[in-house]
Amino acid sequence: MAAPAGRIVAVVGATGLQGSAVTRQLSRDGWSVRALTRNPEGKKAAPLRALGIDVVQADSEDTRSLERAFEGASGVFTVQNHHISGYEGEVRQGKNVADVAVRVGVPHVVYGAAGFGHRTDVGSWDTKVEITEYMKERGVPVTVLRPMAFMELMTASKFFPPASVWHVMPKLRGDTRPVGWLAVDDLAVIVSKALADPGRFIAADLPLAADVRSIAECRELWRQANGRRPRRLPMPVSLFERFVGTDETTMWRWLAAHDIDIDTQPTFDVHPEALSVPAWLSRRRKDRVRTSSETAPRMRRTVGRGDGGS
Repeated sequence: MAAPAGRIVAVVGATGLQGSAVTRQLSRDGWSVRALTRNPEGKKAAPLRALGIDVVQADSEDTRSLERAFEGASGVFTVQNHHISGYEGEVRQGKNVADVAVRVGVPHVVYGAAGFGHRTDVGSWDTKVEITEYMKERGVPVTVLRPMAFMELMTASKFFPPASVWHVMPKLRGDTRPVGWLAVDDLAVIVSKALADPGRFIAADLPLAADVRSIAECRELWRQANGRRPRRLPMPVSLFERFVGTDETTMWRWLAAHDIDIDTQPTFDVHPEALSVPAWLSRRRKDRVRTSSETAPRMRRTVGRGDGGS
């Protein structure tokens, strides 16, 4: 279903991993997007501004700024980051979004959550259960999307995969236990589809995974795609926790102790073209090769101009 012409979607957390992918996808699909960020002139907002997207100042701690940003919007995508705000801050901000959405009359909110929809004593999952429950109590017309592990965890430098995904995660969770994977760009496609079809998606709560692979399998797939195994940086768990806290390690220990049912069908019911891990790795490699080939001529021209100087 195509995006309704002229309809506005406000994206909370538009410069983060999920928010930026959602913002770009919504823009491609024809939505008018308001990309909300605390720093609209910042470096992270620059790529969105370059696409002609309306980047606006808003802070989820400031309900008046949310009111201005949500006014006239047909939909809101919201996600919070406990690494920035802490657990209490994440819940407070999620509730602020819910309160403002009700007050302004936003007809559809898509919430990027995580976990399994029930309390587990994993902090960043339980906060999302609390926010979801609050949204439902307040009568927010909400779609809850619960992606499992993002494939970008294997590659994005911000997640420091040599220590996290390729060392500490398998050490605590187990190298051969199944992991549900989803590319963040595929989450963005699903968000756009949900916003375009509120009658189908309001009140839906969807666990999302497009592939199920153990870390050991992903390591071998990486080798096949890149000609080498991913780099691994052995790190004591205690040192890892000093850098990033205990949320991830608690999560991985919980997953080691619990057998979970990972069903890819809800994802493919919405987005049949969602990528598997091998397809995602292949696309990533092709994108890197294309980027390198596009950059090389520019570098040669720059060198040529320098060599021709006095």
